[in-house]
Amino acid sequence: MGYSVLAVSGNDLKVIELDALKLPVKEDSYVRLQLIHQKVSELVRLHRPHTFAIEAPFFGKNVQSMLKLGRAQGVAIAAAMSGGIPVTEYSPKRVKQAITGNGNADKEQVWQMLHRIVTIEESPKYFDATDALAVAICHHFSDGLPQATRSTGRARNPRKAKAATDWDRFLAANPDRLA
Repeated sequence: MGYSVLAVSGNDLKVIELDALKLPVKEDSYVRLQLIHQKVSELVRLHRPHTFAIEAPFFGKNVQSMLKLGRAQGVAIAAAMSGGIPVTEYSPKRVKQAITGNGNADKEQVWQMLHRIVTIEESPKYFDATDALAVAICHHFSDGLPQATRSTGRARNPRKAKAATDWDRFLAANPDRLA
């Protein structure tokens, strides 16, 4: 699991922390989930971020892998939300598009563009870490735009009428942008 903490001051971006939590393969899956929760909770306590961005699950063909990834992401999201931090989720394609201009870019292309966007003291050992940095920068670039799925931490009633789309909320909040 990659993670990144990014400090933003205007258009200046500074990488505060960039690493990957390598989980022990031989450990019980619930122990690994606990380690993810502990790490995200620690990052929240230490850095007190204003927002939390995460990459949406990639839907592959292996159902077991998707289930494990979904559980891990759910634990990370729950840790952030328990710290009172709003969560935003981005698709892998959206992240690549925001960083490279190409939604089909490979990890090496993303890494090269990240080097141009921010100063990174040393190269991380794992692409999981650079993926996390790409999500953080994508979130910065997208802040306030309606492309992302955001959570305010409030539960929604599924029986109510269809919820407003992100565009509906954006237009309601920005009536001066209507043509």
